[in-house]
Amino acid sequence: MQTTCFRKPPNSKVLPHLIERERVPPQMSQAMAAAARVIAVASNSTSTAASSCLLLKTPFALKRACNALSFNNGRRLSKRLFSCNAIFNPQVQIKQEGQPETLDYRVFFEDTSGKKISPWHDVPLHLGDGVFNFIVEIPKESSAKMEVATDELYTPIKQDTKKGKLRYYPYNINWNYGLLPQTWEDPSLANNEVEAAFGDNDPVDVVEIGESQRKIGEILKVKPLAALAMIDEGELDWKIVAISLDDPRASLVNDVDDVEKHFPGTLTAIRDWFRDYKIPDGKPANKFGLGNKAANKDYALKVITETNESWAKLVKRSIPAGELSLV
Repeated sequence: MQTTCFRKPPNSKVLPHLIERERVPPQMSQAMAAAARVIAVASNSTSTAASSCLLLKTPFALKRACNALSFNNGRRLSKRLFSCNAIFNPQVQIKQEGQPETLDYRVFFEDTSGKKISPWHDVPLHLGDGVFNFIVEIPKESSAKMEVATDELYTPIKQDTKKGKLRYYPYNINWNYGLLPQTWEDPSLANNEVEAAFGDNDPVDVVEIGESQRKIGEILKVKPLAALAMIDEGELDWKIVAISLDDPRASLVNDVDDVEKHFPGTLTAIRDWFRDYKIPDGKPANKFGLGNKAANKDYALKVITETNESWAKLVKRSIPAGELSLV
């Protein structure tokens, strides 16, 4: 099912794009980066893990706990995705700069050569067989509001600020929270299935309901289970409910009804948490579309596909990027 959307005129004021630090012309560097990232999604937004691997600088192989799945120059050697450990780390390492809970703190992603890469743009979305990469921004049972800095070079994870002060949730979030790479909620598209709300200009959010507390910057393999259509100050802010494949109960849940059966009350708790978290700051409660209920797995996959297509248009510069970094 395709969502019917309409486009509003782009903002007339487009700020300069951030550029790479290499000594190449800014337009060339942006175009080269965008072209490399679009390879896997230009022909088919539901590309397999093998095509997603083209987004990386070099071929890679998943080893140790993931010997069942290996790639070599994009050639798939096995289809045994679900036997692998949840952490999917294709030659990516984390580098922290500054001290946590300070304005200067950043979590950068690097390849094995030490070159910085973007967790938003360079980590592939699709792994095939309905499995996706998920990047943890906020570990469960924590309150620091961490997020990918979409307007900074290489889009590191940082703590959000308001009026120069670090932001915290009024209480701990009870699930691992983060983003789906290579997705984007287009602020010029209105979704007529969700009160004609426009996208929030961010990657799609994920609420991971597994039992383990993860770390900032971890890359997990997850399967989507449901979708909540949150409307935050008039903007559509999708919440994809998912579970990491290495969770003990992952095999028990494959759709929204399974979540209700094996994680009773969780979908309601997630909706209520995101509905109410701004109230202590004196703001109104957030709203939810789609009848205030969680949509099923197929709908969640539709959201992922459509926002992946929007991201592809963004990095191809078919849509003005504004302040967003495409590096």
